[in-house]
Amino acid sequence: MVTYNTEELNAVIADITKNNITAEAWTWLNADSNTSSNLALNTAFAIIPRKTGKAVIRVAHEQEELLKSIRPGFAIDNWTADRLSRVWLLMRYKDVDEGHYFKAIENLFSAAEMNEQVALYTALPVLQYPKLWVKRCAEGIRSNIGTVLEAIMYNNPYPAENLEEAAWNQMVLKAFFTEKQVNKLFGLDNRANQELARILIDYAKERQAANRKVEDMLWYIVGKFVNDEQLDGMKQGKF
Repeated sequence: MVTYNTEELNAVIADITKNNITAEAWTWLNADSNTSSNLALNTAFAIIPRKTGKAVIRVAHEQEELLKSIRPGFAIDNWTADRLSRVWLLMRYKDVDEGHYFKAIENLFSAAEMNEQVALYTALPVLQYPKLWVKRCAEGIRSNIGTVLEAIMYNNPYPAENLEEAAWNQMVLKAFFTEKQVNKLFGLDNRANQELARILIDYAKERQAANRKVEDMLWYIVGKFVNDEQLDGMKQGKF
């Protein structure tokens, strides 16, 4: 289980959020009434864009570096104010038992529209009871919505820390298949495995047979499991 200083992380996210919304919105966002019940949480989560707006947030370099040091792999690049505020609201929802917490977050997932799904999936690294969300994460990988996939894949340490090998391999393959920025997937080195290499080699064969480019990151992963001569041959279509 990955551990990090939650108080330090909360302080950084709070500071960034406060700097990117109005004082009135900040006061409303931190009202205890927003997390007093499941219904209150659902309502607050839904109306956040009306309170905070959807402008792209500004984050100081020092804040970015501090965030990386506290929660490696977690970044909030190009988030909007409503997305950040939703994540902060979820971070404030705590001090409830596991069953109650699971039900509350599951209710949000079940009713979420696209932007709400994005916020929920980007919040996975900071939700309580991490193992509860493995199934949700795996389901999200099957989504055909690009922004939802990016929320799971980009600058998100949760998949690398919690997914079983099959689900992790599926995510990496889908990142290539949907032409995502694979370099933004956290944990590629640590989670590389022989089965993933086999899957990616088969995918590369299909790409080459169709005269389509194979991304360099694919060879980087495969290269961990074959020798240089074999890798050079694969790049030339000699399997």
